[in-house]
Amino acid sequence: MGGDSTAGDSADDSAADSPAGDPAAGWRDFFAFDEPYESQADAVETAIEVGEREGYLAMEGPCGTGKTMAALTAGAALVEHTRTFDRVVVVTPVKQQRAQFVEDLRAINAGLAADDSTPGPLRGVSLTGKRDLCPYGREGVFPEDVSTHDRCEDLRENTADLVEAEDRSTDGPVADAALEADLGDVWWDPSVASDLVREARLDAETHRTFEGALATAGAESPYPASQPRAPESLVGGDDPPLYCPFEADWFARNTGSPVGFDAGEHSVVTPAEYLPAATERGTCPHRVMSVLLEHADVIIGNYNHLFDPATRPLVTSVLDSSTFLVVDEAHRLEERVRDLLSDRVGRDTLVRARNDCAHLVSRARESDDRRQAVADHLGTHDVPLAAVDRAREFYDDLLGWLDERVAAHLDAEFDRDWRAGDPADALPERDVELPLRDPETAEPDELTRWAERQGYGGDLWRSLATVGAAVEDAVDGLGLGRSPVCAAVGVVMSRWWERDHARYLREVELEHAPKPDRAADADYESVYTAGLVLFDCMPAESLRETFDALGGGVLMSATLSPLSVFTEVSGLASLRAGDPERGNQAAATDDRGDAAGATDGRGRPVVTKSYPLRFPEENRASWIVDAEPFTARNRGDPGEMEPLGEGWNPTRDEYAHVLRTVGRAPGNVLVAMPNYREAAWVGAYLDGAVDKPVLVDESSTNEATEALKQRFFRGQGKVLVTSTRGTLTEGIDYDGEKLAAALVVGVPLVNVGSPRVRAVRRAYADAFGEDNAFAYALTVPAVRRARQALGRVIRGTDECGVRVLADRRYTAGVRHSVHEYLSPAEREEFVRLTSEFLDPQLAAFWDDRRPG
Repeated sequence: MGGDSTAGDSADDSAADSPAGDPAAGWRDFFAFDEPYESQADAVETAIEVGEREGYLAMEGPCGTGKTMAALTAGAALVEHTRTFDRVVVVTPVKQQRAQFVEDLRAINAGLAADDSTPGPLRGVSLTGKRDLCPYGREGVFPEDVSTHDRCEDLRENTADLVEAEDRSTDGPVADAALEADLGDVWWDPSVASDLVREARLDAETHRTFEGALATAGAESPYPASQPRAPESLVGGDDPPLYCPFEADWFARNTGSPVGFDAGEHSVVTPAEYLPAATERGTCPHRVMSVLLEHADVIIGNYNHLFDPATRPLVTSVLDSSTFLVVDEAHRLEERVRDLLSDRVGRDTLVRARNDCAHLVSRARESDDRRQAVADHLGTHDVPLAAVDRAREFYDDLLGWLDERVAAHLDAEFDRDWRAGDPADALPERDVELPLRDPETAEPDELTRWAERQGYGGDLWRSLATVGAAVEDAVDGLGLGRSPVCAAVGVVMSRWWERDHARYLREVELEHAPKPDRAADADYESVYTAGLVLFDCMPAESLRETFDALGGGVLMSATLSPLSVFTEVSGLASLRAGDPERGNQAAATDDRGDAAGATDGRGRPVVTKSYPLRFPEENRASWIVDAEPFTARNRGDPGEMEPLGEGWNPTRDEYAHVLRTVGRAPGNVLVAMPNYREAAWVGAYLDGAVDKPVLVDESSTNEATEALKQRFFRGQGKVLVTSTRGTLTEGIDYDGEKLAAALVVGVPLVNVGSPRVRAVRRAYADAFGEDNAFAYALTVPAVRRARQALGRVIRGTDECGVRVLADRRYTAGVRHSVHEYLSPAEREEFVRLTSEFLDPQLAAFWDDRRPG
């Protein structure tokens, strides 16, 4: 931590009663407020108790529980008072929640600074992506057809080549660093790096009179807006490479950082502080962030940092058994991690991989000398030129197979009419999935079988990653001026062959991405971007491995119930079941926090807790409307329904009554429908049925959604209609008078006929049993979505509001009931009523709360 711990040494009684090494007694030193809520104190103490036994707490607590402060307090106490933990790592997929963790951590440190008897501040850093930190990328200096990540990687390699020391000596001037790096094998020359920095600075002779400084985030860098090339004194030839002076400055500081934790309020630094500070000092902001996280006590990032194989290397050094993990918004874990662990290779990328190989083969055929030079580079990887040519042939044939497979599918769906004229007029404006096996049968896919028939067997597929790495090394070493992709493509191709056919679904995916300039080509590529997808149906195994590698932690959300299901699908249950080599005794708890049994003595502790909404119950009304299930079969197609009721069936009539009743209630009303088509129908109906503005959300850009939300918040009461699966029903704080009622209509199940959904259901059946598959894979996530929408209403002690679930399936004891998937508190609090009683109950609730 940032200062010496004095817990136990102070004359203050509370400190004296908190001896070092006892986090359960000393956690109040870190708690930022006078007194915790009852549930909050229990959460802190449970997290500490479980953490001391290297276990995990799965915690459900609605808004107002104080989950963020509880998790940080427990983590801080464990870091300060035990030898088990060195740091806390927080991951959350919601930007607003990352800001909340920063705010709470600063509040903790403010309290520590105000009391000399407490430990020093917790050094904290909030992480963000390279695209948001690179000054060149942020200001549009890079070419438009190259991603910031790829361009940065190329510049980093060029810069590393330039500063590489011949004698591996660190003699020479080293720039100041507020935070020093943990130097291992120093292979760079800081004096050469300093020369590159001086060469690039605006006050250098070459730039003094030509252009202004590169500026970003309100800060001006010491370098010009254009990218510098290496001085001729360092390189030979007529085409010196581009390099990054920000990267060179980092090497000049011996990979240290000129920005310390004092740059942030109360020792917590965010991109708002370290981006401009690093830019002004001429050091790469992304490198500064990487140094800060190495020294931090608390690291706040997103799911990608922990679960994305491409992003995780940034934080790998701080992910070990001394890390206490906090996973926020954990109800999103399955879906988000499933996407992160799935692989996609687009057709254009396959073309580039083929051309990488073809370019090198062509180079080798130009002369004997060039053939030998190519062979020498490939030889360092034990890859012969023939293997590269074989990979080229494979990628070429694969592209032919892909085009034929897509065309055959479109012919089958639309005859051959789509080929006549502009395909955009005939093909659907949506993404298309082409599963390459029966999603409900674990069997080899079409592509694998085709490859085997063509003589492309396992040896070839498994070699593609090695061949790709060799090709990239040769392209780079020979200075061929390409940005090869064949190594990354080869890795995915190797996985395609190696991974099993039960957990992974292999598909061709067509992303709807019209290209008007190619309309005359009359092929599918003018409408879709094709790609091969290796879809991970079952992330629980990967999650278990991730959690088992860390020291313990907390997984939390407002909507985790049923916690027994959550522990299964998140991998925690198998972690509790244990590895025979482990010896930890563990105890689990049920949704109410009661003891639910122990492990066999070989696993890690996994405890579950569910806390009730702490705000006054008299300030809210919670109803389940016992209406006919709002299923596609019962309600009919909204596209065939007139907005004013003509041609409606009884189900839609019943829900129209519910919709206008809630919509006419005072204040802002949020209506969450199962999908955007139903939302559009509701918007059209309510526009003539309620005496207030009706706003209708649709699948759109983040900017359009934000503008709609702000319109909803401004002025008098309105109705906002959206999809329960959209972005307006969770992760948004409708505090104060922003929302008076939330109505969730139906159970928002995803399309159960989708190939991926069918494959997930099959994988869940194999893992958790046929009887549980539909509930675990589909029903429970759908009910969590509904509960998230309801949770937008009551956000504070003095707030009043109404929560309505409209669909008989939310009641107990009916066919296809989902009542058991509500939280324990919700099952007790929600009252069943029929639609005709909704109007008088609403009127009575609001009448009781009118002034006077």
